[in-house]
Amino acid sequence: MEQVLFIQNEVLPAFFKGLEVSILLIVPSAVCGLCLGILAGSLRVYGGRIASRVANAYVVLFRGIPLVVQLFIWYFGLPYFGIYLSPFAASVVGFSLCSGAYHSEYIRGALLSIKRGQMLAAQALGFSKLQMVVFVILPQALRRALPGCGNEIIYLIKYSSLAYMITCIELTGEAKILASQTFKYTEVFLTVGVFYLVLITIASWFLSLLEARLRLPGFEHHRV
Repeated sequence: MEQVLFIQNEVLPAFFKGLEVSILLIVPSAVCGLCLGILAGSLRVYGGRIASRVANAYVVLFRGIPLVVQLFIWYFGLPYFGIYLSPFAASVVGFSLCSGAYHSEYIRGALLSIKRGQMLAAQALGFSKLQMVVFVILPQALRRALPGCGNEIIYLIKYSSLAYMITCIELTGEAKILASQTFKYTEVFLTVGVFYLVLITIASWFLSLLEARLRLPGFEHHRV
């Protein structure tokens, strides 16, 4: 009973406060990361030599450096150059750039999977290269990339917990503070695990609905 009252009176109020910050971190980071991934993936496949090399360098850089190191650079490193970001802004920048690098891999693979006949048909209709990519190739590729991109969004929900490392107190940050004050680590972190599980379940459900909504008739995968 004591543990139940502790969770009800102390853990849940703190966690709902942290949950609000976590959602405010995740939503813009997911949107910006996906947009960056689409841009980088498209440039890697259809950009010129310079644009594709810049996009490839971006992907190598942000996939190769651990996310927590990136967050430290944005928050603790930029002041050396006279640039100061709040913990929240630094977290969103770090999550967006890292997520975009991973999204670009799914987008690139999906773009390469589109048959060349699609491009030839678009060219025959007088489409420019930009129009061909934006209106013909990319809509088809996004449907194919959705499962992978959705998986990256799930990962984003989980690694948003690193924001507390640069003093952005979200869900995990609230848990760390509360556990340090009460020394009830088991109750606190079991509860925070349930919160993340619920977030990921909701996101997975929404992504499944979106995937079903965007599925083209005749291209479903039937189970044998």
